Amino acid sequence: MERVNETVVREFVFLGFSSLARLQQLLFVIFLLLYLFTLGTNAIIISTIVLDRALHIPMYFFLAILSCSEICYTFVIVPKMLVDLLSQKKTISFLGCAIQMFSFLFLGCSHSFLLAVMGYDRYIAICNPLRYSVLMGHGVCMGLVAAACACGFTVAQIITSLVFHLPFYSSNQLHHFFCDIAPVLKLASHHNHFSQIVIFMLCTLVLAIPLLLILVSYVHILSAILQFPSTLGRCKAFSTCVSHFIIVTVHYGCASFIYLRPQSNYSSSQDALISVSYTIITPLFNPMIYSLRNKEFKSALCKIVRRTISLS
Repeated sequence: MERVNETVVREFVFLGFSSLARLQQLLFVIFLLLYLFTLGTNAIIISTIVLDRALHIPMYFFLAILSCSEICYTFVIVPKMLVDLLSQKKTISFLGCAIQMFSFLFLGCSHSFLLAVMGYDRYIAICNPLRYSVLMGHGVCMGLVAAACACGFTVAQIITSLVFHLPFYSSNQLHHFFCDIAPVLKLASHHNHFSQIVIFMLCTLVLAIPLLLILVSYVHILSAILQFPSTLGRCKAFSTCVSHFIIVTVHYGCASFIYLRPQSNYSSSQDALISVSYTIITPLFNPMIYSLRNKEFKSALCKIVRRTISLS
């Protein structure tokens, strides 16, 4: 009976940049340029890997998948954010919010498992180089990517269902710029503690299991590298892992800060700032860290550019 006079929430209002009203046009220009640059660099990576046969190996196959994931991940959040920066009414429907949360969780969780797969690929390449082509055949690579996506889909489906089955009445002001878990949960009229525990446990497992697999891979990689007889060989082996290690550190650092905290420690301003880093900044630097500093990739890119110029 208490709910009779209360309105069911049918849309949410984003307040993520409300405190920066005078800077929103400037933020629009900055974020648009960063978004276009992210799309461009990731598209270049995918095109180069597809067009150059020398890059048709598991390491670059996973890199192409990672770049596709980055494009989709930013597409789920950034275009809507850019529109809202220029709009007076910064709203999203209840269903739209659920779809956005599911999509972003699916891609984010798949990204975590994909990083674990890439760590396993480096482990096989360094610790079992003679059997690399057998252990990392095309079917195995496709299976690993499918498994990463299946895990991401399952986790995203469960968390989104748990969040949006909660009752939402009266308040619809979301102190964020997209439908993330914590700010949406904060608006729920009734908090189911069981659901919160399940969500927290799933977030913990999605971060802990891939990270543990990556750490195990790196322990074996480090042990193998230290046994290399030449310094040059050690440096070359380390260089193939440095980019992956940097991305893992940034990804799990930001994600742990956001999702592995009690709800009582939630801060909308802090989370919005960190979210900008992993929705806009990280996808921008991932291609540069992974590919544009890679000699083999740069050689392939230059070759394709020369071939394109000569044909034109």
